[in-house]
Amino acid sequence: MLRGGTNWGMMMNRSIPWEFLVLIYALCLLAVAEAGPSDGRLDIYWIDVEGGAATLMVTPEGEAVLVDTGLPKDLHIERMKACVTEIAGLQQIDHLIISHYDRDHYGGAPGLSKVVPVVTLYDNGKFVGMRNHPGEDYFNLPCKKRVVVDPGDEIPLKQGETPVRLRCLATRRQFIPPPEGAVANTLDCDKVALKDADLSENANSMVFVLQFGPFRFYNGTDLTWNLESKLVCPVNLVGEVDVYQVTHHGLDRSNHPLVIQSLKPRVSVMNNGRTKGCAPEVFKNLKAQPSLEAMYQMYKNQRKDGKVNNTAPELMANTVDGSSGNHIVLSVAPDGRSYTVSIPATGHQRTFKTKVAQD
Repeated sequence: MLRGGTNWGMMMNRSIPWEFLVLIYALCLLAVAEAGPSDGRLDIYWIDVEGGAATLMVTPEGEAVLVDTGLPKDLHIERMKACVTEIAGLQQIDHLIISHYDRDHYGGAPGLSKVVPVVTLYDNGKFVGMRNHPGEDYFNLPCKKRVVVDPGDEIPLKQGETPVRLRCLATRRQFIPPPEGAVANTLDCDKVALKDADLSENANSMVFVLQFGPFRFYNGTDLTWNLESKLVCPVNLVGEVDVYQVTHHGLDRSNHPLVIQSLKPRVSVMNNGRTKGCAPEVFKNLKAQPSLEAMYQMYKNQRKDGKVNNTAPELMANTVDGSSGNHIVLSVAPDGRSYTVSIPATGHQRTFKTKVAQD
């Protein structure tokens, strides 16, 4: 019996032409295929690109937003394609965002665009102060539209019952202005020393906040220490968040402690590699944050300098046994008041309430 209670056996016993039944059945299947499964949830996937970055967000309206594309490796491209088309069940990338021109962020874009259609590409364009040139293959990759992102811009997402918003707070070393009536940060903005000035392409990184109802997710991509501090000092331009994507793969050139303290996340997710990220200073600052309830990692870290720092084994997608390719997924409830983080390959699953729901 199909959905709706149609009993095909009973219908076949009546005097209805079989050709008509076949036509109706085909139309039903077509309607189901076009509608697709929809549970009203917002999903975020951290794809394993071996210490690079590829974060896929799927909205309740079925739009795919991919932030960064790992290195130009066939394996990375295959994993991203599989996540979009097989796991998420979508046919295209509606919004492809390249946060900056480091190879482990833009490298897979030309190859991916050949196997999954890209509708709109968002990046920093060509600009004065661009440290890396991604090449003509990147600037000529097939897409329907290209958009240069500025601070304050929003990615135009289709809306459902619960509002969804993806906003850029910073890029190319520029930041959104403080909101009217903003109050100075109560933290001591002078207590953490600055580091050497960043002259790399990382300084041009985009910073995004994704909001779905009360749920808030922060992605600072690879923005570095001195510039990060401008997000929260003298005014917190971000606000508090539920989930913090650990900046710059967990390297200590990023993840300013004042940022972590000001954002007060409940969950962190680190897209590190086997020997990349998990820096001692970053781990210390994350573990010192009282609001943090769970720290997820893409890989069990085995740093070559011997300064190994890892979260609990059940919170790692890929462990020392050689496993790889496993992803982390976060699924936000339709009302945005709770979210579940899971590692499908291991069966791990844990649900959290958003800050608004719990506070």
